[in-house]
Amino acid sequence: MTAARDAVVNRIWTSGELWNDLAELCAFGGRFCGTESETRARAWLRDRLAAATGGPVTAPRIDYEGWQRESCALTRLNPGSPPLLCHSLVRSPATPVGGLEADVVDLGRGSLEDFEANERDIPGRIVLVRHEYMFATGHIGRWIKYLWARDRGATGFLITSPLPGQVLVTGSSGEGGPDDIPAAGITQESGAALARVGGKHVRARLEVRTRRGPTHTENLLAEIPGRGPEWVLLSAHIDGHDLAQSAMDNASGLAVALEVTRALQPLVPSLPRGLRVGFFTLEEWGLIGSRTYADGLPEAERERVAINVNLDSVVGSPSLTALTSGFAELDPFLHAAAAGCGLAIRTFRPLMANSDHYNFARHGIPAFRLVAGFDEPESRLRYLLTPGDTLDKISRSELKLAALLTAEIVLRACSVDGPIAPHKRSEERP
Repeated sequence: MTAARDAVVNRIWTSGELWNDLAELCAFGGRFCGTESETRARAWLRDRLAAATGGPVTAPRIDYEGWQRESCALTRLNPGSPPLLCHSLVRSPATPVGGLEADVVDLGRGSLEDFEANERDIPGRIVLVRHEYMFATGHIGRWIKYLWARDRGATGFLITSPLPGQVLVTGSSGEGGPDDIPAAGITQESGAALARVGGKHVRARLEVRTRRGPTHTENLLAEIPGRGPEWVLLSAHIDGHDLAQSAMDNASGLAVALEVTRALQPLVPSLPRGLRVGFFTLEEWGLIGSRTYADGLPEAERERVAINVNLDSVVGSPSLTALTSGFAELDPFLHAAAAGCGLAIRTFRPLMANSDHYNFARHGIPAFRLVAGFDEPESRLRYLLTPGDTLDKISRSELKLAALLTAEIVLRACSVDGPIAPHKRSEERP
């Protein structure tokens, strides 16, 4: 196995395809679901995945309620106030014709304490909160803040960018249901213009126009069988956002998954476990693509998935962390894999619903997300969900290190005898 591992390392370290794949994916644009960018990228990925595995690619259809932006406008209702920069959040409902006029209640960070302290102020108003660095201990996600606002009777939701300089922020909001409220990402400067004046709420008009209608997309799946019936599932999400190229999130994960698949393709047929590659879409819409796939697997098939290795935003910092979803046994396995290739990895155990690994973990399948920059708010990961998520933020060496570590993890997972971790999260066991 040492000679085989050396061959894998040499292939990845000298590969030109890894960077070329990344650049090609970025050239398609942000790959927002339902756009030509996503359609073209998915077709390209299908061909590349077939070449990497040497076998057929299946593309299960996913029917969903499509959503596209038409326009978004935000104005402070003071004479002479200029329009403020804004960007409607994914699946935001449209506002009434003429827009939504309401007072803005600024809840600062938007912690639970902030919401509870201002409970009486929220109904009928637009809630304003701050976007946080997403990969951090104690992070409160945009989705949670949105639900807190909606469920307390807010009429609208605004979230400010984590970066200064008139930088917009994007992301998802509701689920497309009747209780959803209009929502938009705004710049820090727009947020400052909506702060209270003399202790009084500022009044604003938010106008969101959208297009909705039934449509469909596809996940992409391919396999390299091993000697036995079990699989290692290597996954990454296809879709992104339309403010930038979605380079770190998640062209990086797709490119690394392709490279690792190519490098391991000659070895897997002789190993105890096979390799299944899943490129899921609609991840940015509440993990719909992976949820559809995981929920549709028969229980016996789920038992045959030994581990899900999910790659999402694996560059932007040289430091990599595995979010191990409550599976305690994954920690020593991953540390040993990292040590085996001379690298280091941090593990963070709480279950986090921030990428596709979550849908496998909730079914009891050992699953983790590999991510760069955890607890590093000054890393380049701070540009995610902004116009700054572009190819120029990515280091070639970081991309190769992520591929080397992933290859070692997948190779070990395909090679070991016996379970890597029980099919039940540690905190759920008696």
